[in-house]
Amino acid sequence: MRILGLDYGDRRIGVALSDAFGWTAQGLEMIERKKEGDDFKRIAELVKEHEVESIVVGLPKNMNGTVGPRGEICMAFAEELRQNLSLPVHLWDERLTTVAATRTLLEADVSRRKRKQVVDKMAAALLLQNYLDFRGK
Repeated sequence: MRILGLDYGDRRIGVALSDAFGWTAQGLEMIERKKEGDDFKRIAELVKEHEVESIVVGLPKNMNGTVGPRGEICMAFAEELRQNLSLPVHLWDERLTTVAATRTLLEADVSRRKRKQVVDKMAAALLLQNYLDFRGK
């Protein structure tokens, strides 16, 4: 059972995919959000191509656990996915995943330009892995 993890942003969506057993998450790609609807089309293609059975969307919560405007946008995105793809879509607390991904890339001495290309994909992999780990307990 493959699960797709999405780190939703204004300009880019980081995409990660679980292995067939739902144990590990790997960064898959980054979707540039240029034209309205293209991101949904690409996600639908990935769902079909990888036989995805459910989707996890990162929910950016405030540090006190409340959901702010950014979180509400992600919730609306998740609902749109649920309706368009007819798949279960789960929201998962993604606090600090982008920070953790950036810190890891900085420690690996990855250049700024290369970091920009992979940080969203890596953040998606971190949030999906956290979800898989929690689900496995």
